[in-house]
Amino acid sequence: MPLLVVNRIDAAEADVAALLDQLRDAFGAECLPINLPTPGRGGVVDCFSGTDGDSELGPVAPFHQRIVDQVVEINETIMGRYLEEGEEALSGQELHDAFEQCLRDGHLVPVCFVSARTGAGVGELLDLIERWMPSPLEANAPELRKGTGEDATPLQPLPDAEAHVIADVFKIINDPFVGKLGVFRVYQGTVRRDSQLLVDDARKPFKVGHLFKLHGKTHSEIAQAIPGDIAAVAKVDELHFDAILHDSHDEDHLHLKPIDFPKPMFGLALTPTRRGQEQKMANALDRLAEEDPCFKVQHHGELNQTLVHGLGELHLRVMLERLSERYGVEVQTAPPAIAYRETVSSRADGHYRHKKQTGGAGQFGEVYLRVEPLPRGGGFEFADEVKGGTIPNQFIPSIEKGVRQALALGAVAGFPLQDVRVVVYDGKHHPVDSKEVAFMTAGRRAFLDAVGKARPLVLEPIVNLDVAAPEPHIGDITGGLAAKRARINGTDALRNGEILIRAQAPLSEVSEYAIELKSVTAGRGRFTLEFSHYEPVPPPLQKQLSEAWHPGADEDA
Repeated sequence: MPLLVVNRIDAAEADVAALLDQLRDAFGAECLPINLPTPGRGGVVDCFSGTDGDSELGPVAPFHQRIVDQVVEINETIMGRYLEEGEEALSGQELHDAFEQCLRDGHLVPVCFVSARTGAGVGELLDLIERWMPSPLEANAPELRKGTGEDATPLQPLPDAEAHVIADVFKIINDPFVGKLGVFRVYQGTVRRDSQLLVDDARKPFKVGHLFKLHGKTHSEIAQAIPGDIAAVAKVDELHFDAILHDSHDEDHLHLKPIDFPKPMFGLALTPTRRGQEQKMANALDRLAEEDPCFKVQHHGELNQTLVHGLGELHLRVMLERLSERYGVEVQTAPPAIAYRETVSSRADGHYRHKKQTGGAGQFGEVYLRVEPLPRGGGFEFADEVKGGTIPNQFIPSIEKGVRQALALGAVAGFPLQDVRVVVYDGKHHPVDSKEVAFMTAGRRAFLDAVGKARPLVLEPIVNLDVAAPEPHIGDITGGLAAKRARINGTDALRNGEILIRAQAPLSEVSEYAIELKSVTAGRGRFTLEFSHYEPVPPPLQKQLSEAWHPGADEDA
């Protein structure tokens, strides 16, 4: 049941008529003003309860007529009487019931005007909510489903205080003094102090020790919460965003329809400024992620980076300020590293003889192998084609281990190799000096020898990029994408004069695209990224990455 509240009616640049047109273009013709600023914008005048008065847009009567026409359309009986006898034939209760039904069915979206600075319209807004908006007993029930997948069946909670408890946790607050707070709304039943509640499908309930009602930063303890109430419980570790609280196993496997949140696209890599705070930083980030479903934390093991993603630069700045002020963790930020890969583009043979004599028993192992490219996504394959026992079977796993070491460390620019097949086909051994470590070293060096001859390539991740923005900005966006080596795959027209651009681009070129898009579109553009596949980087970039790689002694040995 949407309600649009427009603030800053006292702003000098405010254009009420143009704003209403924009709201109707964006959200539909159902958006109608239920009040309007008075001339001079010192207050608001009601457009629904009466026809008298003037607004900044002229007489109130035409706006009143449009709202009443919209409201009576929802009920054929009321509409018939309205058309035959006029508005005077309708009682206040009939208009009230029809108004509420319009809100429940989405047939009317009221637009209210206020000024938070002067207080104009605030009292009228509160009066509107109390007088006209549906109560919890009259509002639409949430979309609950019992079960999972296609077998899930709809379940409608009843606003009955005597029924089983059904409540939804819609907010998590990690309070430094109270601890973890789970804020929930009760849809069915009554939650009391000492109630035993289950979280989702848990088998063991928790006891409600203290039940709170929140008033800003003040937590007032209450005895119970009935349908429609918003309350909170503290220090229950099992609580999480969108958890369902219930007091009977009859409501197991119950869940709300997931909320379609925007995807967090702006990322940063974090490092604590003081050594030894890695675990403290990880714990604090997890608590922040509990509170905000659009804030994601990930530890990338391959890159050894802690990554955070949010909705934009400002969003992450706010979260990092909380990290510092609330948990005392200062961090350094950097763009996320790109997970490049390496591969081979042709077949080649490699050979290495490892011979080491130290005065006692020595080390000896000789390996001949071949590398072959696999299709993208083929991963790694290892094959043993040794004939005649030139390499005993017990040393083959050591050769594979040496090859896998080289796969992980890279051969061209220090990135893991993929999509390669290794075939060991010949070698030599010594009855005394051959050991596992010798064949592991020989296998690794023979593999590197073969990769160097097989025209190695550095691969970069390619992402599917969808950009939506107002049509006037499309030329600048496509030009910018072309400069980032992106391929435009098509465009689609969206509602409200927006265009959707579907493209593919290297991740390295668009890792900070949120800032650029915000600048180009004045904050009106949005985009999503999704990994697609790997492709070879341009030769100049491969040369640059190779020159920047300085293998350690253990990698080069």
